Amino acid sequence: MSVMGLNQTDQCLRFSCPERSVSTLYVLTYVCAAAVVLLTVCGNLLIIISVCHFKQLHTPTNMLILSLAVSDCLVGALVMPMTLSWMIETCWVFSAAQCLCNVFFSYLFTTTSAYSVALIAVDRYFALSNPFLYTKAVTVNTMCIVVLCNWFLLLLYYLVLQYFNGYFTNLVMCPGDCFLVLDEVWFLVDLLLGFVFPCSVIIIFYVMVFVIARKHATAIRNLNMQTRTSKSTADSMKSEKKAAKVLAILVSVFLGCLFPYFIYTVLGYVIEIEMGTFQKVLVLLYLNSAVNPVLYALFYPWFRKCVKLILTLQIFSTDSSLMSVL
Repeated sequence: MSVMGLNQTDQCLRFSCPERSVSTLYVLTYVCAAAVVLLTVCGNLLIIISVCHFKQLHTPTNMLILSLAVSDCLVGALVMPMTLSWMIETCWVFSAAQCLCNVFFSYLFTTTSAYSVALIAVDRYFALSNPFLYTKAVTVNTMCIVVLCNWFLLLLYYLVLQYFNGYFTNLVMCPGDCFLVLDEVWFLVDLLLGFVFPCSVIIIFYVMVFVIARKHATAIRNLNMQTRTSKSTADSMKSEKKAAKVLAILVSVFLGCLFPYFIYTVLGYVIEIEMGTFQKVLVLLYLNSAVNPVLYALFYPWFRKCVKLILTLQIFSTDSSLMSVL
């Protein structure tokens, strides 16, 4: 994902960082930024610990959730602090080396997060469309290999992109700014691979998941009507509605955080966009990493139970990894 698509290589917008007076609003803004970073890091760490520690959660799908949590946690730890400070100060106050790292990590971790969601969509589709083959062919070890390949290929891709795009020549580090400008070819490549492809996979496969889930619910409902088990019918309808609601919220929030960023990125090659506006859209992209643990806490009972066991330190008891959390 492009950290910056604005066509501003010919001039630096700022030549010196403005002096900022320390006010109550200024301090409060930094406190809120620190709270967002802590929520992102700690929330995703709870997911990582839960999936890694409790053996009952060692499933193929949860390996993808683990990958998503790791990428989101790294966004919170390595990308969000400097980016939020850049937005608050309206000026890049860190070194050139930190600028290089911030740009590269932003590319890698946000794209890995998008591909993890895409893989979850594919996983759910095959689990529903062919459950017997899925159970036999897809194991935890297989999914771990898929996750590692995903991380390795994206790392390799961004190393190639940075090298051939001219990482040091196209990285704008004039006083107060830090962003990478992609040329037209690499911008199009990154737009397709970093946004269009994973988002298309997410939308297409989740639509097919909805279709299959609806067919299954209809079949169960018809069977229950024939056997006159009204309670089972009501339960299946309730389960269908809840699953559809959770799925719709998760996907909508994810795509809602991604689309504004890429719309502004594309517009940046056509019209001039203020840096402050683009920074806000960029922060919205990163906030998706903070929202994911909150959504898990709201909609997944197993996560709430794991958090309780972790915060009460029960995971340090003997055989705690064998506790039932489902």
